Amino acid sequence: MPGMAVPEVNKRLLGQLQEMGFPLAQATRALHFSDNSSIDAAVNWLFDHQNDPDIDQMPLVPVNIEIETSDPSSVAEEVNLKAQELRDRVRIKKENEEKKLEREREKERRRSGKELLEAKSNQEENERERNIALRKAEKEQEKKDRDRIRQKLQQDKTAEAPRSCTVSGGLLQEHQASKKHFIHSTFPTFPHHSLVKIVAQILFEIFSHLQFSLIPSALFSQAERRRMLGLPVEDPPPSIKSASNLMQQEKVPVKFAIVPTTELMVDCLRSLKRNHKDDGTKAMRAFQTLLIYVRNVAKNPDEEKFRKIRISNPAFQERVGNMKEGTEFLELCGFERVGGEFLFLPRDKVDMEVLKSAGTALNSAITNPFFGLLSK
Repeated sequence: MPGMAVPEVNKRLLGQLQEMGFPLAQATRALHFSDNSSIDAAVNWLFDHQNDPDIDQMPLVPVNIEIETSDPSSVAEEVNLKAQELRDRVRIKKENEEKKLEREREKERRRSGKELLEAKSNQEENERERNIALRKAEKEQEKKDRDRIRQKLQQDKTAEAPRSCTVSGGLLQEHQASKKHFIHSTFPTFPHHSLVKIVAQILFEIFSHLQFSLIPSALFSQAERRRMLGLPVEDPPPSIKSASNLMQQEKVPVKFAIVPTTELMVDCLRSLKRNHKDDGTKAMRAFQTLLIYVRNVAKNPDEEKFRKIRISNPAFQERVGNMKEGTEFLELCGFERVGGEFLFLPRDKVDMEVLKSAGTALNSAITNPFFGLLSK
């Protein structure tokens, strides 16, 4: 029985297949089963049988089998063509992988951009809601302050009512006495004639109206009014007291309405815009600069560089310093002049509520095109 041995194949074709990257066993098997016809046939056989279980085993054939070789020139041409085809396949595969990777990168960029836009939109919405809540709280606080002041004034008015009645009664008696004296002194020979008496009363009322129509009579003491009417000065009865003496003897405190800081800030900004209504850009630039100062202090209250402004700074002078309303607004925020060189806000005087009110007033001045133009 003849023995089995590895068949002999075309050495040149075998070397070319190995140079193309095929193992020795696969190259030998491919050349054997393709009858050593060509490189192309061997490569096609390998692609068709690459999943065979014995693809990596050397083929065995009976001994003394002769192998016919093909034309060397045609084999070399086939090897070159096949190598070029393989290189083209590798190049195309690489290009496809790069295109796929680029598409994945583009999808990732779009997804990141969408998430960034959503986050920015959410942040702006939250900021808008906070500003609305802040303005609402400030309006409620201002309303409470006005109601408290109105209530206090009403209480003071109620407390003053009894004293006003006493003073009014005394003034009425004094007025009647003055009228009687005027009639007797003006027409001494006809004191009881009805027509003369009527004329005298009319003249007295005209005279009294001219004397006291513009100045409240409560501002004069009883002696001063008698002197102005030509009556003899007498000590007033104890039951009739002037409003000024009553306040001095009973030490009635004089009440003044306290204007909230927020209203002073708004009035200051209105004055700035009215005084520069011919140059709206200048007023708007001043509002924006003041808002930057206020925001910097509110966000960084411990940073001294945000609480200290050099008055001689050219940028400050150009935007804010050359307008007295701008400096007054900063002083309402708590800034103080230091040696005529700086505006400084001490750390212990930083009031977040005042700064929030200032920011709200400035935002209104910037966003409202009619701010300061409709008010007197």
